[in-house]
Amino acid sequence: YEDLMLGLDAALAKFTWLDGNRAAALGASYGGYMINWINGHTDRFKALICHDGNLDERMAYFDTEELWFPEWEHAGVPWEKPDGYLKHNPIDFVKNWKTPTLVIHGGLDFRVVDTQGMSTFTALQRKGVPSRFIHFPDENHWVLKPHNSKLWHDEVLAWLDKYTKR
Repeated sequence: YEDLMLGLDAALAKFTWLDGNRAAALGASYGGYMINWINGHTDRFKALICHDGNLDERMAYFDTEELWFPEWEHAGVPWEKPDGYLKHNPIDFVKNWKTPTLVIHGGLDFRVVDTQGMSTFTALQRKGVPSRFIHFPDENHWVLKPHNSKLWHDEVLAWLDKYTKR
């Protein structure tokens, strides 16, 4: 997170044609997790887009088909190393969420199960944050089918236009 914010600051300082007042952040997989983290830690973005991102690192461990990554990232399993799963857990910062967020998730994603996206959307809705949820029941961790890809791009660009266009 800190590296991303420093990188954005450096880009804004170097490229005067960038407009920091109309910045948006998008991410998928780990990037989707990072979008949920960003939403709890800054309001500098006009819009966010979270694609297949974890909301709760604790539950994500029990839901995923890929256990190597969380065990490596968090230095073990959650019942032996709970602090690793709690240290950077976006769910603990939902109270700070306020940035309009588009949430996208594939129904056949077994890496980051779709309930993580549904939970993200539920939190946004209950907090009254402008949000939209797009569920692709026939896609996995990636949106690969041509008609779904077109819809994905149309929705992402429309969300960005809605919140960043002059």
